[in-house]
Amino acid sequence: MNASRFRLRGYRGFVIALVALLLLPTVAGAEEGKGQGAKPVADLAASAKSAILMDADSGTVIYQKNSNIQLPPASITKIMTMLLVMEAIDEGRLKLTDKVQTSEHAASMGGSQIFLEPGEEMTVEDMLKGVALASGNDASVALAEKIGGSEPQFVAMMNEKAQQLGMKNTKFENCNGLPAAGHLSSAHDIAIMSRELLKYDGITKYTGLYQDHLRKNSEKPFWLVNTNKLVRFYHGADGLKTGYTNEAKFCLSATARRDNLRLIAVVMGEPNTKSRNAEVSHLFDYAFAQYTNVPLYKKGDAIGELTIEKGAIKKVPLVAKHPYSILLRKGDAGKGIHHELVLDQVRAPVQAGDPIGKLVVYRNSEIIKEFPIESPVAVTRAGWWKLFKRATGKLFLGD
Repeated sequence: MNASRFRLRGYRGFVIALVALLLLPTVAGAEEGKGQGAKPVADLAASAKSAILMDADSGTVIYQKNSNIQLPPASITKIMTMLLVMEAIDEGRLKLTDKVQTSEHAASMGGSQIFLEPGEEMTVEDMLKGVALASGNDASVALAEKIGGSEPQFVAMMNEKAQQLGMKNTKFENCNGLPAAGHLSSAHDIAIMSRELLKYDGITKYTGLYQDHLRKNSEKPFWLVNTNKLVRFYHGADGLKTGYTNEAKFCLSATARRDNLRLIAVVMGEPNTKSRNAEVSHLFDYAFAQYTNVPLYKKGDAIGELTIEKGAIKKVPLVAKHPYSILLRKGDAGKGIHHELVLDQVRAPVQAGDPIGKLVVYRNSEIIKEFPIESPVAVTRAGWWKLFKRATGKLFLGD
């Protein structure tokens, strides 16, 4: 009887150990949640509360650990602030040379700052440097007020953008990451907004700098040194943003590029900067050693043509807004890979950004990736006379 009990206990212990093994973080050769090609590996971010490693071009998740739990993001918040700045510049609502005046509220920010005085003016570009390198809380608020009119209005824009991007575990309460009740995000959401920011080619011009100066020709020049030391010490690193508060501990969303592979690594809740930098470096080392990116289209490449039924414009050329590629293990690149553009039947009116189809990537007959395709322009409905001429043209000319 005692022997039977002993064997039962041993069996239970084996089951518990097996379950624990299966719950270890995994490396996935597909998007999060799909788990294709997942294999158990050593914990690449053992000290982090949460972590994720993502291919920036395709969005493929390579590694994750508690990546959807909500945690305070500290100054990684400023990635969304920089994203809205770059978006405003891209849309022509803001210029790098525009002057930004510092309000009393912006100048009152504590923590990391570039020591703006109330009423002081700087260009958008210098303010952006102050955010990207020095993590200036004051510069973040000044830019927020320039774009949104007030910080609360800008924060509403941040949360709206987060919702558009599918950041389900994020709620912003300010634009700089200073401690605030309910100000939360997740490693996965931070990777999403980091990936979106990297679509603006010019951003790494700032986030990749190791040092610079502000107020160069004034009596009070200010030396900027990047809080992300990886941009100096890790080959290929050129961003993005560090973060620290007592509550959040040490956080980092980092990016590095080698050849045609750009990676995003996010760690949250690290105990110190040494651990933070070391674990991000390990994540990068693993991916650069194991994976490569197979390009499908470069930014600006023609990818097809959209026919819009009853549109004022009948056909719209489709051009790649960003690079399209897929992540594959080295030695497996390109085998049986092909893709096709699948467009919906679209009828006017159409808004810019409306979903119109997808780019489907196959390995032989298996779908391994789908990229959403959006309308590049707005197209109104054609007037009755234009539609009449088209109809009669088809009737008599066989068009």
